Amino acid sequence: MQRRILLLISLIFILILLVLVADKTVVKTSQNPQVLKATPSALAVNTSLNPLSISAMREKSYPGSDIKIVQTLSPGSNYNQYIASYQSDGLTIYGLLTVPMGQPPKGGWPAIIFNHGYIPPEQYVTTQRYVAYVAAFAENGYVVFKSDYRGNGNSQGNPESAYFSPAYATDVLNAIASVKKLSYVNQNKIGMWGHSMGGNITIRALAVDPKDIKAVVIWGGVVGDYNDIIYHWRRSVPYVPSTKELANRNMGRQKLLSEYGTLSQNPTFWNSIDPTAHLSSITAPVQLDVGGADQEVPVAFSQSLYQKLKSMNKNVEFYEYPGSDHNISQGFDLAMQRSLNFFNKYLK
Repeated sequence: MQRRILLLISLIFILILLVLVADKTVVKTSQNPQVLKATPSALAVNTSLNPLSISAMREKSYPGSDIKIVQTLSPGSNYNQYIASYQSDGLTIYGLLTVPMGQPPKGGWPAIIFNHGYIPPEQYVTTQRYVAYVAAFAENGYVVFKSDYRGNGNSQGNPESAYFSPAYATDVLNAIASVKKLSYVNQNKIGMWGHSMGGNITIRALAVDPKDIKAVVIWGGVVGDYNDIIYHWRRSVPYVPSTKELANRNMGRQKLLSEYGTLSQNPTFWNSIDPTAHLSSITAPVQLDVGGADQEVPVAFSQSLYQKLKSMNKNVEFYEYPGSDHNISQGFDLAMQRSLNFFNKYLK
């Protein structure tokens, strides 16, 4: 009987020791410094992988597709033109394609990806607006492809904000890949032209893909940094966006501000999505043209980009046209001639 009692006491003592050891193990694990560091590290990874960040966009592939001719349009003076389509993120995107008549030069025609400015997506028509702009390049021996962007006109998908979504830049990068598949295009002579909103798309595409884009021209571009775009963009003319457009734009901006904080609270994130903060790797020459009387996009946006590129010893030109509006209508001939001379120098 006495032996049984001693044995029971021994078992109880052993159980108490096991509980104490296990408790110490739990406490020791919960204070492991590697575990405590896991949360901020995970947040940093999530920030860098935001799909709008330049690093995330550089990691994404843009295969484009074969370009399909949807409709043959009346030819221009020395070029044919078509409504064509291509694929971007599984969506069918339409665009205006012009092709010079005659035999292509050795290696193929140079090409210009044409990024139009904002037009209400529901009002957008492939063959309207920018007619004189496209014709000027087409008449001078360039294949021109003006993407409609998703949700614009007949293109599939929903329209999105060019400044707070990677969607339109993705469509343009897929347009580059698609144009390069054309047998009559020189893959090493792809330029890009952008106006207004299209200027922002252009500078983002250049930051993401600095190798394929060989020359860039931007007219009246929304090319300020995010501090400029969010806090210092004030139009001098009345502008009343549609309810749908306003909701779409505000939703994109507010989502980022809510998730990542303001620019002063989280400059690391805002720099990660800002194409003007990722210009060091670009090698393409850039020309910036602005109307001195532009009342829609501040001239200071282009001036700031010019100074940033100049400080990095990049090949950049800046031209201001006194008295000219946002479309440089009053200086159109001179601006277009400078644009043509620029593309001729670097793409021909």
